[in-house]
Amino acid sequence: MDLTTRESAVSAPLKLAVILGSNRAGRFGPVVSDWFLSRVAERADFTAELIDLAGVALPTSLSFDPDPVVQAELAKVTPMLAGADAFVVLTPEYNHSFPASIKALIDWHFGEWHAKPVGFVSYGGISGGLRAVEQLRQVFAELHAVTVRDTVSFHNAGALFDDQGAHKDPTSSDAAATAMLDRLGWWGRALREAKAVRPYAV
Repeated sequence: MDLTTRESAVSAPLKLAVILGSNRAGRFGPVVSDWFLSRVAERADFTAELIDLAGVALPTSLSFDPDPVVQAELAKVTPMLAGADAFVVLTPEYNHSFPASIKALIDWHFGEWHAKPVGFVSYGGISGGLRAVEQLRQVFAELHAVTVRDTVSFHNAGALFDDQGAHKDPTSSDAAATAMLDRLGWWGRALREAKAVRPYAV
């Protein structure tokens, strides 16, 4: 890669994969993801792509030689993960943890996560999904990903949005999203520039 091509690559908007983890019937996740994606759309430093795990059926049992059905499911998500510069995982909290759908997505991939930053948007009851986020940080550390400190958390999420999915009082949530995306952008650019000079090796 020549210098001009490298400079163009590192200055381009970051490709952000937003992973919507809930796949339960009647889930609240799309309300939160619509709100978050509208925040990302206001920025010039990211282009976002949604990975909705409700449309992906990856088994929790892994295989080094996946059958054609699993290969078809992987084809829905693997190229988007591989092409992403950064990730935001949007997770509810199920039984003090995160959904199995997220763990399956993580475990079926490896190099796609390496040396990339991960941010979190969580929602739930009184905890706002933060227990799920803390567990996800440990998982992503094992995969050589960098999780950013700042998060967006919705406590008692259902009461915060109206029947049309609009946030009733978005000031603090908008500020949290801005802070998280600023950090994610810094890490995304720093890591992309570093990898352009020296590939990351595990």
